[in-house]
Amino acid sequence: MATSVVTGASRGIGLALCRELRARGDTVVGVCRASSPELAQLGVRVETGVDVTDDAALAAAAGRLRADGVRIDLLVLNAGVLEPDTAVGDERVTKLDFAAVERQLAVNALGPLRVVRALLDLLAPNAKTAILTSLMGSSGDNGSGGMYGYRMSKAAVNIAGVSLARDLRGRGIAVALLHPGFVNTDMTRGRGNVDPADAARGLDARIDELTLATSGRFWHANGKELPW
Repeated sequence: MATSVVTGASRGIGLALCRELRARGDTVVGVCRASSPELAQLGVRVETGVDVTDDAALAAAAGRLRADGVRIDLLVLNAGVLEPDTAVGDERVTKLDFAAVERQLAVNALGPLRVVRALLDLLAPNAKTAILTSLMGSSGDNGSGGMYGYRMSKAAVNIAGVSLARDLRGRGIAVALLHPGFVNTDMTRGRGNVDPADAARGLDARIDELTLATSGRFWHANGKELPW
């Protein structure tokens, strides 16, 4: 039986992925800052009090998993934050909130790296790592501008994912960069056009297809390869 660890597991895509992975028979560990009734009802292991920007909290969670002999077959790096940019035109520059940009970079770009570093010795040989990123991190797809913090953070984590694919290849660990679509979650203020359960099924299919030969590539949950 495979063991899957999902960050940002208390709601949205993370919760849907925990549900999907449990349904396929995985042992699931949901990692989050605070649990939710929906996550608690799944009957999975829940590691709370874990902020992906907090090295001490990540080390403590890793220590608990290590003490219980957990070996991770799939690590899903889903935790993220979006702080919308409501300005228009050049006000997006003149009124840019640099603190908001830095918060998004800390969670969305550095957070996944911190998690991988904390859990690396727990990853089984030939494990898989999936980074939940966004098409908004694509330079080639940016036709509207704005959203500096979110776009920059997702572009940065895309580059990090490619480097991880190179650096972890010797351990047999494959890395996927996955865009879930415009999912209807709290993060998108309910404006998405994809249900979280549908997104989770697509993501699960892409993870199943992931091999070392396709490691480090950028995919939509629907199977389409995306531009950098």
